[in-house]
Amino acid sequence: MMDNTSWMTIYPEIVLLVMACVIALADLFVKSPKRTATYALTLVSLGGVAWLNALYAQSGETLYGFGRLVVSDPMGHWLKCFAAIAVMVTLVYSRPYAADRDMLRGGELFSLSMFALLGMSVMISGQNFLVLYLGLELLTLSSYALVALRRDHGQATEAAMKYFVLGAMASGFLLYGMSMMYGATGSLELAAVLKAIASGQVNHQVLVFGLVFIVAGLAFKIGAVPFHMWIPDVYQGAPTAATLLIGGAPKLAAFGIMIRLLVEGLLPLAIDWQQMLSFLAIGSLLIGNLAAIAQTNLKRMLAFSTIAQMGFVLLGFVAGVVNGQTTLAANAYSSAMFYIVGYVLTTLASFGIIMLLARQGFESEEITDLAGLNQRSPLYAGVMAVCLFSLAGIPPMVGFYAKLAVLQSLVASGQGFYIGLAIFAVLMSLIGAFYYLRVVKVMYFDEPVTATTVSADADVRVVLSLNGLLVLVLGMAPGALMALCADAVTRMLAV
Repeated sequence: MMDNTSWMTIYPEIVLLVMACVIALADLFVKSPKRTATYALTLVSLGGVAWLNALYAQSGETLYGFGRLVVSDPMGHWLKCFAAIAVMVTLVYSRPYAADRDMLRGGELFSLSMFALLGMSVMISGQNFLVLYLGLELLTLSSYALVALRRDHGQATEAAMKYFVLGAMASGFLLYGMSMMYGATGSLELAAVLKAIASGQVNHQVLVFGLVFIVAGLAFKIGAVPFHMWIPDVYQGAPTAATLLIGGAPKLAAFGIMIRLLVEGLLPLAIDWQQMLSFLAIGSLLIGNLAAIAQTNLKRMLAFSTIAQMGFVLLGFVAGVVNGQTTLAANAYSSAMFYIVGYVLTTLASFGIIMLLARQGFESEEITDLAGLNQRSPLYAGVMAVCLFSLAGIPPMVGFYAKLAVLQSLVASGQGFYIGLAIFAVLMSLIGAFYYLRVVKVMYFDEPVTATTVSADADVRVVLSLNGLLVLVLGMAPGALMALCADAVTRMLAV
């Protein structure tokens, strides 16, 4: 019989699971082709889950449950809160797009999104190798199905097959690395693994061998070079609604599982995994930015952009431990958390614009499809421009402050290699600005290729406007979100 404390640690997940099942069953009785009732129930459920996680996060308590299988802490609950909001916003943007493409014949889009969010929550809360892996698989299996949701579309089916095959390989890497860690330390629990490694009684070569596979598996999940090969094909081939569902909220969960595994479980091996992440970051920044320049497809360009953006997140992890000291850890990891939150916020709006401009029989995926958008709709052109400026790191957008925070954490280390990494990241950002500003030029200075007016449902219009405004406001006044990230990471490290 488990005590109440154990159940308290997973109340948000219980609510999410129950509502996902209720939505799947209730949808059987919905006749509307737009699934209005299912859509409304899903949004209410996601809003409730986000609110519940925010309440938990504000309490500031750290609780362990079920024999330390899961943890309830402020950092985890804030990540889960932001992930729930991101999925909710994604569904607001996706419903008109999905309805036009016959993706709402059933309620799978909504129920699979809920199960994907449940997987993210388990990933973020896990304190055991098996729990983390189960959460990861729940997310990825839901993602495979979402990519293939447009059953009669060959490109989407091909993207789902590529995603499935490469995803299975990456899961194998991660699971093999975890098994090596278990063999070396004799435990699946992160705290016990940390203690065993810190004791110095474990064979270091075995640990590093397992660590290589774990880092490779994590690198695939976030799309870091050289494990990035699936991102451009899947982003381009998947329906844009599914692209946003795998490119938005799951990035928060990826950050969460990296923190749990590398920091809470394998921090004594930081000197090893920081070196690995350094080279992954360099490759991601270089190849992501250079490859994006050559793209004419907007979704494919944003895919390579994602690879480069994840390079910056990795840099935040690189600067946490210097000369065996963790004095800079809170600053470094909180800057990475701030970066990932700002990136997801920007990604939501940018893909929301792509879905808004799409119509039945037309995807609006090419950069030239945005030609003259300012003449057709100044509001949506402005939102897209704000997002592109943020991704490029141009002030006063949130992306600028996020990049600055990561660079400051690198420079604060005082190490020549890390300062060199910061300089390299700045140079890559300058290259990246080219392909972002090229899209802005097309929107504002090219002649429109169509006279079609841009229209949107009221909920899409309101949410998209607020989303774009937040990208701007959080860049001008980032203090509150940065303080929230710093407090959450500091509490996590203090346990």
